[in-house]
Amino acid sequence: MQREMLPRKRYTGLAGSSDALALARLVTGGALTVVSASAQDAHRLAEEMAWFAPQLRICVLPDWETLPYDNFSPHPDLVSDRLATLYRIQSRDFDVLLVPAQTAMYRLCPGAHIAAHTFFLERGKRLDEPAMRSQLVLAGYNHVTQVVAPGEYCVRGGLIDLYPMGSALPYRIELDDDVIDTIRTFDIDSQRTLYAVSDVRLLPAREFPLDEAARVKFRSRWRERFEGDPSKSALYRDISSGVAPSGIEYYLPLFFDSVATIFDYLPQPATVVLHQDVAGAIDAFWREASSRYRLLRGDPDRPLLPPAEIFLSAEDFFVRTRDFARIDLATRPSADEAADEFLASEPLPPLAVDRRANDPLAALRAFLANANLRVLVAAESPGRRETMSNYFAEYRLHPVPCASFEAFLQSSERFQLAV
Repeated sequence: MQREMLPRKRYTGLAGSSDALALARLVTGGALTVVSASAQDAHRLAEEMAWFAPQLRICVLPDWETLPYDNFSPHPDLVSDRLATLYRIQSRDFDVLLVPAQTAMYRLCPGAHIAAHTFFLERGKRLDEPAMRSQLVLAGYNHVTQVVAPGEYCVRGGLIDLYPMGSALPYRIELDDDVIDTIRTFDIDSQRTLYAVSDVRLLPAREFPLDEAARVKFRSRWRERFEGDPSKSALYRDISSGVAPSGIEYYLPLFFDSVATIFDYLPQPATVVLHQDVAGAIDAFWREASSRYRLLRGDPDRPLLPPAEIFLSAEDFFVRTRDFARIDLATRPSADEAADEFLASEPLPPLAVDRRANDPLAALRAFLANANLRVLVAAESPGRRETMSNYFAEYRLHPVPCASFEAFLQSSERFQLAV
């Protein structure tokens, strides 16, 4: 049966922040997943797209920020952000998803893991405290004397402190008998409550399960995959004891019957955008992962799974993109491939202030006079905007204050100044 060819386009000629503006305008009903060549580009695009189109629901899937096969785990805040983002993707609660190419190469927990270990607490509903404790333990939360980090909880009589994964603040739940009376956020340092909320979403504490069934599955697969006495491995012993050792994330396939990829989470229809040299970034990451595998696999205490079981290969990645409409976004056309459409964008001429000249703003003044364009200058802060406004006025330039990019588009003023 012949595979249906989904549309593919290539846009080039993008200068400065015009790539973010182009992406914001490409969101037309369906979800947009942007795979960027670097993590810096992903975060830059998230900020700039939010400025160009504040109505868009934009999320970034952060990287673990560890090297392949590192023997330490990602920071809990990163795990929290990743789980929150995966839940949003699964819930279709996004317009634009930004994923660095390196992050997109990692195999993920299946969506069923997140769905099975996510639950809600609502004000006014009955709460079975023993059952809730069991659910928290099953989801991987740690019982502590004082909550300070995501993935922790504490029970003190009729008060329950929770710090859910994916949450910016912890919550304090006050019970009236077995009914949730109030739910309030609180400050970790002062322990003072901040404001009330009506419900709390609890995501799993990790990207893998650590209940008894998962540990049995892990131990069985470990014995199948690796030779030697497993009891001599500290990592194997920790998992058997219900402790998550550092670097366990690189053994993710041993916890599940099958793992997922970012493409398994994406809705249909969705469009995948490859931003800049994604192919080069993938090749560089694969070489690094393979090199570190060859370097570290000789440690008998930490035998390693081959890269193909933990990461997508370049071939697998590009095969999976065929399931979606695809757009390639590049700064300039490649020599061997013509662009479908040239976006009308070009770099600005030199407009820097020359403080030694009689007219330091001569270059900007000439541009305003000759470009026949409406111009918006963006300052980095309100204070900086006032400084720039006064400086412009000193040299007889008078930009009109502007609240936002949308306000600029709707205005007819030729020269405006915004934050």
